[in-house]
Amino acid sequence: MISINGSLVIQMVNFLVLIWALNFVLYRPIRGIIARRKEKMEGLEQGVSKYEQDAQEKQRAIESGIKEAREKGLKEKEAIEEQAREQERRKIEQINEKARKDLAEIRERVAREAEEVRKSLEPQIEQFADQISEKILGRAVQ
Repeated sequence: MISINGSLVIQMVNFLVLIWALNFVLYRPIRGIIARRKEKMEGLEQGVSKYEQDAQEKQRAIESGIKEAREKGLKEKEAIEEQAREQERRKIEQINEKARKDLAEIRERVAREAEEVRKSLEPQIEQFADQISEKILGRAVQ
């Protein structure tokens, strides 16, 4: 059986001294290391959070810049297309005007040439009429 005597008090004192020594030598340094590690991890987590926020802000800035660049490019493209349409319209007007002038000149020239041919053939009308009559009738007409 277990008897309670003076050795129990010695064992209790020994146990308390052991706990104090372990606390002083082992537990406190380990708890200090764990606390420093925890602080370091929290600092790293805050740093990671900060970098993630910075990355998100930069990503938003990049996306915003891309959007602005696209809008600017689209506006420039539309302006260039409008200039091209205007130049095309002017060219077509010039071509149409030139075609109208050329057509008027050709009509005038054809009319002039037709008049010249008519005038040159007028003296020969009687002679042609006689020849046609002879061919149709098969005899000379006087």
